[in-house]
Amino acid sequence: MPVEREQLRTRVESALRRQPVVALLGMRQVGKTSMAREIASRRRGPTHFFDLEDDRQLARLREPLAALEPLRGLVVLDEVQHLPQLFRSLRVLVDRPTRPARFLVLGSASGDLLHQTAESLAGRITYVPVEGFTFGEVGVERLERRWLRGGLPGSFLARNDAASFAWRRDYITTLLASDIPQLGVRVPATTLRRFWSMLAHWHGQIWNGSEFGSSFGISHTTVRDYLDVFCDTMLAFQLQPWHENLGKRQVKSPKVYLGDSGILHSFLQVNTHDDLLGHPKVGASWEGTMLQQVVAQLGALPEERFFWATQAGAELDLLIVRGKRRLGFEFKLTSQPARTKGMHVAIDDLGLDRLVVVHAGADSFPLGAGIEAVAARRLLQDIEPL
Repeated sequence: MPVEREQLRTRVESALRRQPVVALLGMRQVGKTSMAREIASRRRGPTHFFDLEDDRQLARLREPLAALEPLRGLVVLDEVQHLPQLFRSLRVLVDRPTRPARFLVLGSASGDLLHQTAESLAGRITYVPVEGFTFGEVGVERLERRWLRGGLPGSFLARNDAASFAWRRDYITTLLASDIPQLGVRVPATTLRRFWSMLAHWHGQIWNGSEFGSSFGISHTTVRDYLDVFCDTMLAFQLQPWHENLGKRQVKSPKVYLGDSGILHSFLQVNTHDDLLGHPKVGASWEGTMLQQVVAQLGALPEERFFWATQAGAELDLLIVRGKRRLGFEFKLTSQPARTKGMHVAIDDLGLDRLVVVHAGADSFPLGAGIEAVAARRLLQDIEPL
């Protein structure tokens, strides 16, 4: 098991000792089930595994208290979003005086899960995100493959680029035809595919619901609901704007990104690394990939991540705010990054402790006071976790 997966497993095992319920949240096929089975195999005492995509096991849990109350040890509930009413029963079970069982729940729909558990399991649950493969797991020497194919194990580990592209094409079809409708989404698959494709071409840009709505001939509120579907299933994510009283007009709409670079490249019809380097969205693709790697390396929480932009054109790709610390990041697909006036504006206006430019060259070097160029291949060595 790669080092980072071992660290994730240790984190989950530690959380299970503290809390009666731990939720693993991540995209479909990202490795949640494999992680849960590894954890179950290491535990002493009984373990029980329920796959809620299996109709027979789902039927057993239609009366959750009757099915789960007799169980002892670790109970794993996979794809728990298929039975959201289960959470009310979990509260009853974990509030028993002796707590004879601990529950590891796995889900691919963060919005539904968080809404349900916030009401019924407050103070009783820990959330642990499961991401795709990071540079720390695959090695920076495989940077180009990770960028092109994304971090989903089935795509990254495919025997060649063509097989990886085919895997992602099937993954997209399955999600649209089966998985998303199972979450109660009543939008035709063709409409969602069109929206997903448009979102891919919008990757790394500031959200404009009116423009999306005009393209679809629907209201901006309806198209916002479509975006929520993709964010709730972790197929996309939003980076919120940072704004404070600086005496400047600042952007207050989020940026949107697809959650996996390989899925992005499927919609862009990018099959090879050469195709990628020649595509108009190559810079945005680099930005999204490196942004996620930096966030993973720093261990930054969702509420600590922002971007910053003003109506006058000043901007910062990523701002990490933790306590009094403020770290800024720019992502440049170049081997010779240069210091710009905008970088100094960001440092002065935001009070940054440090600004890092992540670039595609071979070496890391200082760019000026408080500004450092860090090569993507040295990201793990030159950017320390917070």
